[in-house]
Amino acid sequence: MRESNGRIEAIAEKVEAGERLSFDEGVELVERATLLELSALADRVRWRLHPEPVVTYVIGRNINYTNVCWVKCSFCAFYRLPGSKEGYVLSREQIFQKVQELLDLGGTEVLMQGGLNPSLKIDYYEDLLSSIKARFPIHMHALSAAEIIYIAKISAISLKETLKRLRAAGLDSIPGAGAELLVDEVRDRVSPLKDTPAEWLDLMQTAHELNIPSTATMMYGMGETLAQRVEHLMKVRDLQDRTGGFTAFIPWSYQPNDDELRGEAGTGYGYLRTVAISRIMLDNVRNIQASWLTMGPKIGQLSLQYGVNDFGSTVLEENVVTTETTQHLMTLDEIRRNIQDAGFVPKRRNTRYQILEA
Repeated sequence: MRESNGRIEAIAEKVEAGERLSFDEGVELVERATLLELSALADRVRWRLHPEPVVTYVIGRNINYTNVCWVKCSFCAFYRLPGSKEGYVLSREQIFQKVQELLDLGGTEVLMQGGLNPSLKIDYYEDLLSSIKARFPIHMHALSAAEIIYIAKISAISLKETLKRLRAAGLDSIPGAGAELLVDEVRDRVSPLKDTPAEWLDLMQTAHELNIPSTATMMYGMGETLAQRVEHLMKVRDLQDRTGGFTAFIPWSYQPNDDELRGEAGTGYGYLRTVAISRIMLDNVRNIQASWLTMGPKIGQLSLQYGVNDFGSTVLEENVVTTETTQHLMTLDEIRRNIQDAGFVPKRRNTRYQILEA
């Protein structure tokens, strides 16, 4: 124990000095450090990057335009296989109505995601994005890496061409969803039909090279090791070194639902440790976003002491990660109050993390 404490102290000194930690040091920290030690170090990094007592948020909504998907990820209860009577594709009018409702509330961001629907090719997405942009002054934070990779494959065009055409049609940025854990062993076990970690990273690199920014995520709690979580962080950090295209990182815990994985719900303790090590290791990603949607408002609020500087979106609608046991949607007033009660100043931002007027 004394030897381990000495190693933690040496690692803490590197963090205090602003030095980058290695993979082995990250594993040592997440396996051996106490919760208070992780909190202190993550908070130190947070204040170094964001010296003002500000926590940001964005007014946005999710639009799950289709639930048809053939990939059958073991942790997902949202999808319906092609041909299912419960499958849907929202009409243009339904999508337009949802966007208008967001604008009426002063919103600026639509997070649009769905399944890997074999009946929808590149022309569908071009038409949809361009029609939204023609009607509404809204930022389209849309389509996961898995969706874009599949659009390219089913449309028989390259990734770069797919991204260029989507960008021209109105795609502004890409959400980091679908990363799960960027570790082959885990990916092969929980979503064997999905794109590989290397393909996810390649898509993000290509997007960044085309000046399409994105977020990055990590879903943990699928039976992986702590070292594999750190491996995921290292891959995100390495790509960020090359491109600088990630605007934020969002870790969140697997949520048990009516799915095949049958894992266990993540705890607040585990989430705080995970978000803290994320802040410490990802020294080149400016923003860490709270996952209050899955962990609840109070853990989201507490995470502001563990390296988090952003409270994410108002999330007017969410169908993928919310379940009967995780209905944690908050109003705009509740988001602002949670931030203020934690001792910070809430400020509204856009998807590019630019501060907006109140």
